[in-house]
Amino acid sequence: MTPVTKTARRAKSARKSRAPRKKHVPRILAGSPTASDAKNWTTRRAKGAITLAAQSFARLPWLVHGFSTRLDTIGGKKAAPFNLGFTENETRATVAERRGRFAASIGAANWPLFTARQFHSDVIHIIADARVPAEPPRADALLTQVSGILLAVQTADCAPILLVDTRHRAIAAIHAGWRGTLARIVQKVLGKMRMTFGTRPADVLAVIGPSIGPCCYEVGPEVAQAFAGQFDAAKEWFEGPFDRLAFGEEPNPLPWLNMMPPGHQPPPPRVQLDLRAANRWQLLDAGVPRGRIVVSPLCTACHTDLLFSYRREGAAAGRLMAAIGLRAK
Repeated sequence: MTPVTKTARRAKSARKSRAPRKKHVPRILAGSPTASDAKNWTTRRAKGAITLAAQSFARLPWLVHGFSTRLDTIGGKKAAPFNLGFTENETRATVAERRGRFAASIGAANWPLFTARQFHSDVIHIIADARVPAEPPRADALLTQVSGILLAVQTADCAPILLVDTRHRAIAAIHAGWRGTLARIVQKVLGKMRMTFGTRPADVLAVIGPSIGPCCYEVGPEVAQAFAGQFDAAKEWFEGPFDRLAFGEEPNPLPWLNMMPPGHQPPPPRVQLDLRAANRWQLLDAGVPRGRIVVSPLCTACHTDLLFSYRREGAAAGRLMAAIGLRAK
């Protein structure tokens, strides 16, 4: 090798080492089961926030939306998690500042933000104007046709569901835990949209954001029994001994009858619930076309480097936010 060649290679190597390195952003779809899932989602980075967006919604120029993550890039590695909930370990001023950055990052800077006091119900609240109430309404779903405002729900394992009626430009934000799912909240929202805005399910686009997956969402016999009593298709949404828990005998209330010594009783049987599949089924059953439903494959409990999970982190978990809004015509 000639000296000239060695010098050129050293110079090229030096230029590479001086080039600024891009900050690492986690691959949000590393857990995606199929390539098609990755095509349905994009990562956006603005105002220090890293958010997730559904391609089906992003194609609508009159719509804004986003799903927050726990990542805050402004403070670098020492930054606190991007918690958007008024939890005990955060000041209201800090959370309000983050909420403002989140709204700006999805194209809704300074828009009024409407949230709800969620309580795992099927209660639906309709927003009729842009005046934010002093106290958020008690509800688990928000609907509107008012432009220039954001509807948002908070989650840390439950399923955030966003709906848009592309014909009448009506939107909804839904919080669906197992109780809300059992109460068919997503179907009731579609019914309320039909009565209020004239929405037809065939005109609806639906996105189910990151939530806890069946890999991590273990529930007891009371949940299996409740779903079995409400849905003929319930068995499809559970992994484990569903029939035994839903239709069989209850665990022995008198463990001494099984002749096993104290402290050696087997753990009660459990099953794992797929919240995403249950809500997707409800959308399909209500008439939303299969091709107009997008479901995030991300499990909040598996991806605590990116998302918050109450099941995994306990009371210290922050809150994610899923938001949707209409631009002025």
